[in-house]
Amino acid sequence: FAGKWHVSNYQQPRDYGWQHIHPESMCHGEGQSLDEQERAARERELGVLQRSLQQTPSAERRPGEIQRLGTSPYMHYGTQEEPLLAGYFKDGRDDDPFGDLTVTNAAVERLQALPSGQPWCLFAGTLGPHDPYIPPKAFLQQYEDQEFPLPASFEDAMTDKPALYRRTRQRFEQLTAEEHQEAIRHYLAFCSYEDWLFGKLLQALKDKGEYDNTVIIYLSDHGDYMGDHGLWCKGLPSFLSAYHIPAIVKVPGVQGGRVCEDFVSLTDFGPTLLDLAGISSDSSRFTGKSLRPLLNGEKPDDWREAVFFQSNGNESYGIQRSILTREWRFVFNAFDYDELYDLENAPHQMVNLAADSRYQSVIRELYQRIWSFGIAHGEPYINDYIMTALADYGPAVGLK
Repeated sequence: FAGKWHVSNYQQPRDYGWQHIHPESMCHGEGQSLDEQERAARERELGVLQRSLQQTPSAERRPGEIQRLGTSPYMHYGTQEEPLLAGYFKDGRDDDPFGDLTVTNAAVERLQALPSGQPWCLFAGTLGPHDPYIPPKAFLQQYEDQEFPLPASFEDAMTDKPALYRRTRQRFEQLTAEEHQEAIRHYLAFCSYEDWLFGKLLQALKDKGEYDNTVIIYLSDHGDYMGDHGLWCKGLPSFLSAYHIPAIVKVPGVQGGRVCEDFVSLTDFGPTLLDLAGISSDSSRFTGKSLRPLLNGEKPDDWREAVFFQSNGNESYGIQRSILTREWRFVFNAFDYDELYDLENAPHQMVNLAADSRYQSVIRELYQRIWSFGIAHGEPYINDYIMTALADYGPAVGLK
């Protein structure tokens, strides 16, 4: 296991059977109790605030800068100006956004040392292409003299959507349209940098002679709004651009490339790896399903027709439950009013139909599907107290 560990702040990869080959990426909570972790985290955050007080605000806002009162300025994008040397990078982290090259090199080194002819599993978790978008200069140069149109939903004022969405959008309204376009360029350059890093792993596999007999999965944990509805990064706004991720899979013995249009979830990859490895497991333990039939060009008759999402706070705000079907995107917001989008006729999620009485039957059905799925998978939001049970159709409809 190399790289980002975003599972627990007090349990380590080794607690789940991994050998951690890149110790610099271990979490802050190593060897600490939960109370000790909380105190240490508070001290770190107070240190950040103290440093922000020492910064002298610039008289004029710099390109890509978002100024904030009582918090340090945020640079939305930039670049590593160090010229790239032969082979793109010198050793070290001076021109290594988020340490991703260091993580990749650690994974490549371990891969090269693995004994041949024995099964192994290697996870390499980079941080990019995360905000702020600061790719190496050479990758940004690949996108010079190209124009990047703003998304079709960019001008959405979101007056028919939860107020939190509008408050989030306000964070980015300091940026001009040209700065938004420049941020798109930086984000895509960062994606190209991550692709190049992934190529280093593929080349190491080929050099080792194990490319053809290795299952390879290229994934991300979330998407980026990239200007959709005037938003960036991720967060609680429930638009599909934050949910769409790359998912590329190579399986030994499967020839030719294909694109799968069926609903696939990150929860499917655990059961898939067990299935491909020939390891029997109790499928009832998993929310996801093995993708092996889809990888073979087959679609099971009982494959899902919807995917479900939930948030129980998302760092500082909001309980949210949502469902995506081919026709609809429905979002229950416990902190504000709900959302319903007609994806067939208005795929950019510009018009919220939840308050339209003509769609109440649709909303009830989607509520029922959300609660049915949730109750089957340990849904915690089922207390019926008057001040907390705020759904228009409560969890009991999921029991029918």
